[in-house]
Amino acid sequence: MLNIGMIGLDTSHATAFAELLHDDAHPYHVPGGRVTVAYPGGSPDFELSISRVAGFTETLAGRYGVRIVDSPEAVAEACDAILLESADGRVHLRQLESIARYRKPVFVDKPFAVSSSDADRMRRLSERYGFPLMSCSALRYAEGLTRALAESGPDGIGDVIGADCFGPMALQPTQPGLFWYGIHAAEMLYAAMGPGCVRVTAHTSPEHEAVTGEWRDGRIGTIRGNRSGNNRFGALIHGAKETRYVDVYAFDKPYYASLLERVMDMFRGGSPPIAIGETVEIVRFLEAANESRETGKPVEMAWGGSASGARLAGQDNED
Repeated sequence: MLNIGMIGLDTSHATAFAELLHDDAHPYHVPGGRVTVAYPGGSPDFELSISRVAGFTETLAGRYGVRIVDSPEAVAEACDAILLESADGRVHLRQLESIARYRKPVFVDKPFAVSSSDADRMRRLSERYGFPLMSCSALRYAEGLTRALAESGPDGIGDVIGADCFGPMALQPTQPGLFWYGIHAAEMLYAAMGPGCVRVTAHTSPEHEAVTGEWRDGRIGTIRGNRSGNNRFGALIHGAKETRYVDVYAFDKPYYASLLERVMDMFRGGSPPIAIGETVEIVRFLEAANESRETGKPVEMAWGGSASGARLAGQDNED
């Protein structure tokens, strides 16, 4: 039974994960660990963060018996693995820097970072200290999406030749542009398409967002977001044989349970299910979309990070 530490009690994800781990009677209980120690955190300039710290901290301590400590380092010292749950993507690099030397496996909740430079520095920390590192939106593991993708290939819908993903796209001033909610649709897109985007073009209006990514093999994928009308996520996965609609609400299993199962596999010694290079690329994808939203022009994914040009998943060489 792993002792799991939690950093950041300013999001409902903290209590959702604790419930799935602690409640043996939950229909989607995820076995193998308990949250035993936590650092509340919270960002004073981020109302959706700081206003929720007290309530979630009380729930973790009172309902689940979690010991509350005063620093991320104290969490890392007392646990086997870490859920870095802070809602504010701006603080993730600083928090990861403070715990990297403990070499514990870490899951960083979305958004991994809000700049490609921060994301690449986080990748480098995991390589330097040799600890497993994973991050994604739970929507990547929505049952409707994973089942549709499992049917891709010659015996199903054919190879994926494109994808159109959609969902709500609320904006949050402290999380630049599309990072706050765009991460969900972007994760779904990358789950379908894989890494390798080379160019991004975005269009924005007061109520809508549309982002087109061009992959190096010629495929095109899109994300669409809205701030009016419905708030539902979904996707169209285009295969060589047919197009499959993804209804992420068609199954009872919560996204968080499917995600937590993958995280726990990593915590128990497995490899991260998502290459960290792909996660860095997703951050760059959203960053490039933000740049295109401002200029109205296509933006190349290449950037001035480690190595010359973009470091894309599957191309991570040793520094």
